Amino acid sequence: MRIISRPPIIEFGKKHPLSVIGLNDWHKKTRRAEWRDFGEVKQTFNSCDYIGSDRYVFNIGGNRDRLVAMINFRKSTLYVRGVLTHAQYDEHGRRGTLITL
Repeated sequence: MRIISRPPIIEFGKKHPLSVIGLNDWHKKTRRAEWRDFGEVKQTFNSCDYIGSDRYVFNIGGNRDRLVAMINFRKSTLYVRGVLTHAQYDEHGRRGTLITL
């Protein structure tokens, strides 16, 4: 997969150094992936969830953080929409703003 918008990952890692290992692992696996559909994403990341509007949420660092991404399977492209702590993710979900990230 081609990953677009790496800066949110880097910035999150600067603020949350404990998350860097998990984010790097996610990036490495995703970059090597050739997903054609959500089922193939689940084979790589079993905890990934579809949240609507082509957006998917990946658990990072043992459920500590969340990475929200938009995936275009036809173009083999993943757009990082945001990286959040678990608490931030829960807050966005309650306000109904998560899908618009």
